[in-house]
Amino acid sequence: MRFTACFLMALLVSTLARAELPFWGNKASDAAETAPAALPIGHFVWAPQVAPEGPIVVVVSLDEQIAYAYRNGVRIGYAKVSTGKKGYATPTGVFTTLQKDKDHHSKTYNNAPMPYTQRLTWDGVALHAGGVPDYPSSHGCVHLPSEFARLLFEASPLGMTVVVGNAHSAPVDVAHPAMLAPVDAHTGQPVETPKLAVAEESRWEPEKVPHGPVSLLLSGADRRLLVFRNGVEIGRSRIAVRDHGTRLGTHVYTVTGMQADGRPKWTAVGIPGHAGDANASLDPEQTRGVRIPDEFVLKLGPLLTPGATLLVTDREILPHHTGSALTVLTDKAPEAAL
Repeated sequence: MRFTACFLMALLVSTLARAELPFWGNKASDAAETAPAALPIGHFVWAPQVAPEGPIVVVVSLDEQIAYAYRNGVRIGYAKVSTGKKGYATPTGVFTTLQKDKDHHSKTYNNAPMPYTQRLTWDGVALHAGGVPDYPSSHGCVHLPSEFARLLFEASPLGMTVVVGNAHSAPVDVAHPAMLAPVDAHTGQPVETPKLAVAEESRWEPEKVPHGPVSLLLSGADRRLLVFRNGVEIGRSRIAVRDHGTRLGTHVYTVTGMQADGRPKWTAVGIPGHAGDANASLDPEQTRGVRIPDEFVLKLGPLLTPGATLLVTDREILPHHTGSALTVLTDKAPEAAL
């Protein structure tokens, strides 16, 4: 009887402890087209349907106080964060997650809860759920909104590459990331993909990565279609939009099968702010309004098998800046940077 009472008391205390665990930030994703700079304090966007497979890399911009998550070379989420305050600066560089602990508590700061911890260094720097005011407030860790921390924790593998940078330590594309992953998911080093030359209509380099998940991005703003396989860009092409005033909207499609004529069957996937898109077919009228060079379509065709995804957006997906990109983030691989 005494054992039962003790067991029930321990269970009650454990339940109360879980119930009192702080929750930081918003509880649900903002709409997928929300610009990172427009996120309110503690808010986030999480749209993993954009690239359901592929290597993941996280880039933390200290200047912006925003963390960006990329999968298969494409941004799948971002969140307002809070990094190290004065005297406890979050270190810059390339890291890999060394340990994951869903229910971690700090051994240094009065057993403070640090849910969904992904450790970056053995001396106390980690990604984890925590307070997210609109300024650096941590003791060196990267505080994430609770729900974003959970989603990222569940999606990311141990050993994931994490890059922390600012304008003083990293190229501008890393300090101020865009839609495409600015660093290699395996090495953390800046990705340098040349623009199309003035007379160059497209580029096709499938030999870079012969296998892996395929993701396409089509930008109405940039008039570009980009193709990624296993996190690496293998092709890009100019496109033409029939009516310059036409808005393409924000939509995600996936290939769910093949039609009788051999063309892929594209089916819409619901994403935050566009849940009603789910299961709708790609609008033929929309495809008629966009022209992709025939030669590029022929090369791309064999890659469009079930599971391939397409993100359509009116936003810019390519970096647009005039700043210098000569600063070197680090000359070490993730393993040597810890």
